[in-house]
Amino acid sequence: MDIIIAIGIFALGAALGFIANRMLSTSNQENKQLAEQASQSETNLAQYKLDVAEHLDHSTQLLEQMNTTCQKAMQQMEQSTKLLQQATPTEQETMPFFSKETQEQLAQTVALRHNREEKKEKVPLTEAPLDYSGNPSGLFDDKKQTVTNTEES
Repeated sequence: MDIIIAIGIFALGAALGFIANRMLSTSNQENKQLAEQASQSETNLAQYKLDVAEHLDHSTQLLEQMNTTCQKAMQQMEQSTKLLQQATPTEQETMPFFSKETQEQLAQTVALRHNREEKKEKVPLTEAPLDYSGNPSGLFDDKKQTVTNTEES
């Protein structure tokens, strides 16, 4: 009977040791930490998907607004072009830059200038220009010049 009691105590000790090992083991704690990290990552991924979906929705709305704005601008440009084409006068109806009187005065001024230039007679020049002198000083010759303002010792 001592053997049966010893085997029972041994079995009871093994069972208690197994349970204590499971509760206190580091692998169980690591498993809990990994499970927490996995759930946190899943939460972050779900939030990221929501953010991306919201961003794409906002971008779609902006592109639609830009498209409608461009279409409105194109319609306005077409209307402006049509109005300008209708409002453009023909060449016969265009207004001159200068009035009739001003154009006549300009024509007279041009005619007077041409007459003045034609009346001026070209006189042949027989004299040398004033910057040439009849008595050269010899300053630019290769001859040595005498110095006149030196101190006499």
